[in-house]
Amino acid sequence: MSFTEKINNDIKQAMLAKDKDTLAALRDIKSKLLLEATSGSGNEVSEETAMKICMKLHKQRIETYDLYIAQNREDLAVDELFQAKVIEAYLPQQMSADDVLKEVQLAIANTGASSPQEMGKVMGILQAKLAGKADGKLIAQLVKEALAK
Repeated sequence: MSFTEKINNDIKQAMLAKDKDTLAALRDIKSKLLLEATSGSGNEVSEETAMKICMKLHKQRIETYDLYIAQNREDLAVDELFQAKVIEAYLPQQMSADDVLKEVQLAIANTGASSPQEMGKVMGILQAKLAGKADGKLIAQLVKEALAK
């Protein structure tokens, strides 16, 4: 079953259950997938592209949630957090900070990087290897800390 089919099935289930909040998040995913499918040359969105779209949507929801909390709008923040959790269910399991740190140390050893000026070399390797498995901000922070030592 493709990612798009899974979203469509889950939309049907949410409609039958009359779960409006879940339905809103799933429809947002579906609309972004349809936009991607019609903007490219092919009609089908790859699994990798679908994951990137979901990661972007999740990140947007979390950023909006943080913004609402900062502005004391808990009523809106609750909705954003709920939708973020719905989207999160479709994302691959994220790596722990310890696992990311091991990958960072391995990449630094492989590249021979020894100063913060060489952060780009290490980040290039790690972003390709950990795409979808770890947050880019966490990776950058750990690389910066490791190279500063």
